[in-house]
Order: sequence, then C-alpha cells, then structure tokens
Amino acid sequence: MKQIRRKAVTAGALAVLALGGTLAATTPASAATAGAYNGACGTGFRVVASTPIKSSQSTVIGTTYVTYSTGAAQLCAVTVRNNPGKRMFMEVTLDTWPTGNAPAKDYGSYTSYAGPVYKDEPKAGECMNWSGTIDIYYNSDISICS
Repeated sequence: MKQIRRKAVTAGALAVLALGGTLAATTPASAATAGAYNGACGTGFRVVASTPIKSSQSTVIGTTYVTYSTGAAQLCAVTVRNNPGKRMFMEVTLDTWPTGNAPAKDYGSYTSYAGPVYKDEPKAGECMNWSGTIDIYYNSDISICS
C-alpha cells in the first residue's frame, strides 16, 4: 500500500507499504509515535501511522493512532489524549475512500481515549482515511491506499 496526501501531511506521518498483502511501517518515526499508543486495538495490532491533534496554540493535545494486524487483515484506530482528565468530546473515525459509505466511528464524552474502531484492509484501488477529534480540535491528514 502507498501513502497519498488528501490534505497537508504532518511531520509525524508514516509511509506505509503493502508487502505480500500485509502492511509494514517504513520509517523509524513509528517508534517515537508509538510511545503514547495505549494498546486499545488488542494483541497483534502494530502502529503503522499516527496524526497529532493540535490546539489553537499548536500544542499537541493528543494523537490518532492507526494500527494494523496481519493476522486479522484489519486496520484499527484510536484517538488518545496526552493528558487524561475530565470528560470531553472525543471521536475517532476510519473509512474507505472513494467508496466509503459505512465509517467505523466512536464518539462521546471520554476521559482518555475514543475507540478502538476497526475496518478491513482496503481493497485494490481504495484508501483508508482516518480522523480524530478532542474537544473542538480535529485532525484528518493521511490515507493508506492499496
């Protein structure tokens, strides 16, 4: 799978490749971004991309993590706050493009994270888009495409 830009790609964006029908992270940046990932997607899911959520002061307040399991052939996403605390609106969404009509979405009033949500690996010619929201701040930068 290859990475394409749908909007401005952040510095934390990871290139993702399809290797024998599986996804693999291709930059060492995944080690830095995986530190705050909380493991919510379950055993066998590995972080392949992340997108920060920034406040109006450009402070990173959380991150949407996208993980992949070769065994399940699924992608999973979770939006994680940097500083858990009082309940606030949070959301995470995964959807295929251009054929998306049934997004996997979790939203509500949470103290630390939204998700996990799961979607099957995109089919040939499709992309997987993700987004995350914390309070009024939103991200949506990257697609993993086949």
